[in-house]
Amino acid sequence: MQEALSLANTRIDFSFTGRASHAAAAPHLGRSALDAVELMNVGVNYMREHMPSDARIHYAYLDAGGIAPNVVQATAKVRYLIRARDLPELRRLIERVRKIGDGAALMTETKVETKVVSGVSNLLGNTALERAMQDNLDRLGPPPFDAADRAKAAEFQATLSEEDIASSWRRVGLPVRQGVSLCDVVVPAEAKGAPMVGSTDVGDVSWVVPTVQARGATYAIGTPGHSWQLTGQGMLPAAHKGMVHVAKVMAGTAVDAIRDPELVVRAKADLAARTASNPYVCPIPPEVQPPIHMSRGAA
Repeated sequence: MQEALSLANTRIDFSFTGRASHAAAAPHLGRSALDAVELMNVGVNYMREHMPSDARIHYAYLDAGGIAPNVVQATAKVRYLIRARDLPELRRLIERVRKIGDGAALMTETKVETKVVSGVSNLLGNTALERAMQDNLDRLGPPPFDAADRAKAAEFQATLSEEDIASSWRRVGLPVRQGVSLCDVVVPAEAKGAPMVGSTDVGDVSWVVPTVQARGATYAIGTPGHSWQLTGQGMLPAAHKGMVHVAKVMAGTAVDAIRDPELVVRAKADLAARTASNPYVCPIPPEVQPPIHMSRGAA
């Protein structure tokens, strides 16, 4: 079974405040918060060449300052999602992105405030538990998909590009097989697929207790994440069969841990070795508080 990996990440909002003015009559009196956001984005994009190749940085405008181009925008807000292979690298990237935000505010004579929205750690693998889970996968075999499942998956697969489909095979470390719409094999432990570059809040759990998780087949090969094709397959029989199949694998691994105390000892030793020189530090700063949502319900 391939070692389970994911990226640590955090979401940070950068809110810029400037000074509104008439963009034609008094442009010299304005200090554009939107200019600050755009300069920040340019700075971060230049930084991409000088950061680890497995790190990721994404951004989205939350407030572009309004819809009137004849007014210098006094406020603007951008949300950054920063991902890195591990927590130490994430912290280094965060500091660099913050400096770029400060620089953008300095260049535009605006002010910037930041708010951490969320944060998750990278997922730590656990060799002992991964071997136990692979044994259960091998014993159980592939999911019990039937001809109807494969036919429906092929309909969705027809909406995908050949590149989408080939990429999916390479991601799990298997050669491309034309005309196969649903996974019909158990990926062998020795397969060398691409590491996962998404993120999960299970990552934080894995830093404090031995953790293992499986990837199961629940949709047509090649289906991109966050796509309409993925949503469209979520209620199909194949998705249910795939989830039940993985649930059996997880249950079997749990039974192994209950029956074999030495497996638990090995799993705990593995976690201790991985965190010995780099103990867990929550990626959400201690001063960040959960959002408070007021309810209109009766007292």
